[in-house]
Amino acid sequence: MSSSTTPAASVIRADQDVRTLVFGAGAVIFDVDGTLIDSVDFHAEAWERAFAAFGLTFPLSAIRAQIGKGGDQLMPVFLDKDTLEARGGDIEDFRGNLFKRDYLARVRGFPEVRALFDFLNDAGIKTALGSSAKQDELEVYKKAAGIDDLDMIETTADDAAKSKPHPDIFEAALARLGLAADEVLVVGDTPHDVEAANRADLRTIGMLCGGFSEVSLLDAGAVAVLKDPAALLAALR
Repeated sequence: MSSSTTPAASVIRADQDVRTLVFGAGAVIFDVDGTLIDSVDFHAEAWERAFAAFGLTFPLSAIRAQIGKGGDQLMPVFLDKDTLEARGGDIEDFRGNLFKRDYLARVRGFPEVRALFDFLNDAGIKTALGSSAKQDELEVYKKAAGIDDLDMIETTADDAAKSKPHPDIFEAALARLGLAADEVLVVGDTPHDVEAANRADLRTIGMLCGGFSEVSLLDAGAVAVLKDPAALLAALR
C-alpha cells in the first residue's frame, strides 16, 4: 500500500515510505534503458528486425518482455543451442548496428531526470549508473537524459560476464561505490533489473515508464513502484 507520508499521486505502491528509503541510502544505482530514457520499444523493434533478417520470426510482445537483458541472456529465450552457437554472434552484431543506425538518435530522456540527479547529489546521496548497454551507447543515453556532464560511477556490459538478470553489473557498481548492499538502492524499470538487484542483495524501486507492469515488478521483489523519474523526484520533495 502507498505510504501515508509520501504523496499518493507520486507513488503507485510502497512497502515503506519512499523518502525514508532514499534518504536512508548512501547511493542510488540507476538502470538506464526504460528508467532514465525512453528506449524499450526501440530495442524490441531492433531485435524483431534482427531476428527477421535471419529468417526467424517471434512475437514483438514476447521480445519486449525480455528487454532489460543483454543479448547473452535474451537470445537463449528464443534460439536453440545449435542456432545460438551458429548464428547468435551474427544476429547480435546485426542488431547492434541496426539499433545505432535507425534508433539511437531517436532516444529521448524522461522528464526531470537531471533535476532528480541534482536533488540526490545535493542531498549527499551518490548516484551511479548500472546499464547493460555498451559504453558508446551509454554516452548517447547520458546526453539524452541530460546527465552527461555529471561525475559518477557507471558500469556497462563491459563490466559484466553476464548481463541482467544476473547481478554482475550491479555488483560491479556496488564495489566501485565502496558501500555495503544495505546502504544502496537500485532504480529500474524491468523485472530483470529487480531480479539482478535481489541477487546482489540490493533493494529496488521499480519504475513503470519502461512499460512493465506494477504486478511484474512487485512479484520480482521491488520494494516500491513509481511512475517515472519525475514521480520519484516529487515523492522526495
